Amino acid sequence: MLLQINTPVPKDLPLDLPLPEWLLVSLLVISFLLHIIFINLMVGGSIITLWAQIKGLKNKEYDVFAHEIAKTITVNKSIAVVMGVAPLLSINTLYTIYFYSANALTGFAWIMIIPLVTIAFLLTYLHKYTWSTFEHNRKLHIGIMGLAVAIFLFIPLIFLTNVNLMMFPEKWGTVKGFLSALMLPNVFPRYFEFLGACLAITGIFIVWYNGRKSYPIEEIYTNFTRNTIKKIGYSIATVGLSLQIIFGVIVLFTLPSKGISYAVIAVMAGAGLLLAYALWYSYKTVVSEGKFIDLHFKKITIAVLCFLFFYGGSRQMYRHNSLEKHQELVAAHTAEFQKLSKEAREQSLVLQQQEAATPKTDADLGKGVFNQYCAACHKKDVKLVGPPVTEMASIYQSNKADLQKWIKAPGKKRADAPQMPGFPQLSQTELEQLSEYILNIN
Repeated sequence: MLLQINTPVPKDLPLDLPLPEWLLVSLLVISFLLHIIFINLMVGGSIITLWAQIKGLKNKEYDVFAHEIAKTITVNKSIAVVMGVAPLLSINTLYTIYFYSANALTGFAWIMIIPLVTIAFLLTYLHKYTWSTFEHNRKLHIGIMGLAVAIFLFIPLIFLTNVNLMMFPEKWGTVKGFLSALMLPNVFPRYFEFLGACLAITGIFIVWYNGRKSYPIEEIYTNFTRNTIKKIGYSIATVGLSLQIIFGVIVLFTLPSKGISYAVIAVMAGAGLLLAYALWYSYKTVVSEGKFIDLHFKKITIAVLCFLFFYGGSRQMYRHNSLEKHQELVAAHTAEFQKLSKEAREQSLVLQQQEAATPKTDADLGKGVFNQYCAACHKKDVKLVGPPVTEMASIYQSNKADLQKWIKAPGKKRADAPQMPGFPQLSQTELEQLSEYILNIN
């Protein structure tokens, strides 16, 4: 009962889903995971590029490293955008009311996503293609990437705030815009967990990208070896995995209880163990000798990919649990609305049939003539352009013939009113009906 009183319960549009629900949920989870991998690479790659380019002010090799990572950002960005279409359409279809309600409540920040994304993408292209142009003005070049990183860090915060808010309809009545939604429990822990994932995925990507036999390390770097760069990648992954575990635990303890179940806890625990497994072997690789640099790569990669699967599953399970009760209320509200709407339509049809079956008097028919020709200038008992109908009735109460003559060919009697136009087009039957209506007005 408390939920019903305090929670907005809208009426839904009773439209069938275009696909079975289980299939749409599967598409949502799988497409989201593919999308988030490339979002991680885009954001993480931007952060690492900025970090490496700053270090490159003192060590030229890091500047070269930053340039190599910067080349991948725009590619990963494009893939992320394409991969983002499917989960966006899926979540719109499955959770229409919740997604769009959250959009409306986060307001200006949500609308700003498109221009912010556009600016950030243009900055990454500017940064990528002006590397030589700003060779002697590295601080300005770093500033371009710094601005892009700042925007890249803000955009996911908008998305995360939005998808968090959609799971808590009971908060909709108290949220007063984006900043208000940002302060809801669990937003910032989930955000910092996301940043950890960006670093972890990017670190693993750096190991793979630079480990390809076709990648000419010796031609690109002067001092850095393939193992040196792989070590950097593992170090970044270790930092990212550590952040994920730390903030993942905080997320678990800050999640509102309404979406928690034993199944959700079990899946999250499994995901945490996979992260711990990947972190252990990533750390072992960082502290090991160079000849063991590739020993644990597959273990780490598989563990992280399996974690993503568990992560996506737990998110959907929690979302389902959070919205289940509210969806039941919406369904009941919608069913009640449809029932009342059907009853009203049926009652209206009965009244229309009864009205059609009831013989109409001349006064009834005259009302229609009045509405067509006279209502623009005359009201029942209020002066409009001409006098009220009640005044006409009092003047011509016992003189219907003169009233009909006046209607067909009126003169001008009132100095404070324009002359009434004549209505010679009215038939005698219509005049009879109209005068009957006027003289019997009540």
